[in-house]
Amino acid sequence: MATITITEDNFDAEVIASDKPVLLDFWASWCGPCQMVSPTMEEISNEVLSIKVGKINVDEQPVLAAKYGVMSIPTIMVIKNGEVANSLVGAWPKENILQALQG
Repeated sequence: MATITITEDNFDAEVIASDKPVLLDFWASWCGPCQMVSPTMEEISNEVLSIKVGKINVDEQPVLAAKYGVMSIPTIMVIKNGEVANSLVGAWPKENILQALQG
């Protein structure tokens, strides 16, 4: 499954109401570390079919970034049952991101 672009318009339906855990990547096009994490997030979205993977562009969705207190990017969050279950800040390797999904 490909990554989903998350906006204020589809956030509730895709994230809050999701019956699967959601791995969210808060990013921006100008952010070098975000570009490093992007292929990893795409890999995870194709390999771990029991979750959704969403990308939130903080420049285009500042309200969502503020709502979740995103101060640095990339920020990766795991949302389970509408609540933040785990988060990572920075360009983490795939193993760490997969481990965060378990937590």
